[in-house]
Amino acid sequence: MVCHPQFAAACQIVRTLREAGYEAWLAGGCVRDLLLGREPHDYDVATSARPNVVLGMFERTFAVGAHFGVVLVSTSGVACAIEAEAAPPQVAQVVVEVATFRSDGAYSDGRRPDAVRYTLSAAEDVQRRDFTINGMLLDPLAVQAEPEQSAQNDKQKLRSLVIDHVGGVADLEAGVIRAIGDPDLRFDEDHLRMLRGVRFAARLGFALEEQTAAAMCRLAAKTKAVSRERVRDELTRMLTEGQSRRAFELLDETGLLVEVLPEIARMKGVEQPPQFHPEGDVWLHTLGLLGQLESNCSPTLAWGALLHDVGKPATFRRAERIRFDGHVDVGVAVAAEICRRFRFSNDETRQILALVANHMRFIDAPRMKSSTLKRFFRLENFPEHLSLHRMDCLASKGGLETWELVRERWLAMPEEVVRPQPLITGRELIAAGYTPGHRFKEMLHAVEEAQLEGSICTEDEAINLILRHFPIL
Repeated sequence: MVCHPQFAAACQIVRTLREAGYEAWLAGGCVRDLLLGREPHDYDVATSARPNVVLGMFERTFAVGAHFGVVLVSTSGVACAIEAEAAPPQVAQVVVEVATFRSDGAYSDGRRPDAVRYTLSAAEDVQRRDFTINGMLLDPLAVQAEPEQSAQNDKQKLRSLVIDHVGGVADLEAGVIRAIGDPDLRFDEDHLRMLRGVRFAARLGFALEEQTAAAMCRLAAKTKAVSRERVRDELTRMLTEGQSRRAFELLDETGLLVEVLPEIARMKGVEQPPQFHPEGDVWLHTLGLLGQLESNCSPTLAWGALLHDVGKPATFRRAERIRFDGHVDVGVAVAAEICRRFRFSNDETRQILALVANHMRFIDAPRMKSSTLKRFFRLENFPEHLSLHRMDCLASKGGLETWELVRERWLAMPEEVVRPQPLITGRELIAAGYTPGHRFKEMLHAVEEAQLEGSICTEDEAINLILRHFPIL
């Protein structure tokens, strides 16, 4: 029924554990995804074997979370050939997380349990997990033994093999995200679970169960205690899983948005000129961009889309019409603070800020000089700037004429035209009789400008231009 190297590796681990007399199951998100007919990103195993047993049972193990009963096992998974004519099965080295059945003590830091108590009960183990759809168990060996069937029969057979102590199957079928047990307790244990719940609901198209959503509203402020890196990673997943608009609507509805990204929450109610933005306020416009982000899109493009108008709330004023004077510069400053707060890498920060800083330049592109346009095209990862502008247009008045024009010119312009080899350097200036100094930068810029405009194309023409405009002192 399932044919994947990681699944084969998980089966191998489960079989080894069971042959040694221990209980072992697939657990968590992989079971959920299999029941939904999706390919799991990874496979986790839950077992009655203690961590020291797991560490000694397999050849390559990593005790990354042994204090909490978690061991990584590196083993080989055999990929099945899909067709008889396909290449022979390939052996891949994969890593599977193996966790000992446990119950958790208090979570004083709102992230990890202060202590864990190992148990032999799988039913007790699943009670500590976050949501019912992530609390199901599955026997992979029984799955492996089943013949291939139609997709529908496959799902039905999988459901019959699930061990469900928390009502996960029913919630999966109903499309509901429900915390296991008391939602206040689950979210008190790990505050990030509130963001994870929103992400699951958006990604799967599910609804938040009423009591679970109410608990999020009550406890939203506790997310301030979560490390900014963990929050950043969760928000990035929301932005890049293909359902970012719904994710941010849910963040807003649960009160989480104002806690984790107050700068975005301030967009609500900030009016825009209806002749340019018939969609409504800055919040609705931003949601319009988020709704266009595709699954697995670039994180920097996603954050650029989210933050491109983050400077508008602070620069709103009503004169002869609604204006946002200087909103780009303010937006860059606000976005820089967000990137710093969430500890983005230097490369990520540079690209996100570039997207915010340059998103309004497309308005002037049809009238740009050749040299200015070429410098515009030199922006790092220019396709992301094009993508952001297209989304910006479609989320407002909808016209794509400027985007099409700029894209056509960019596609038609070879790299050697955008970044031509310099006609001269400081060496040629010295040979022409100039003394090195601060004027060299100005001279070389003037030559490059003329070269990009197409008015000069040789070294002699470059030297003549310099001699005309920069007298030798």
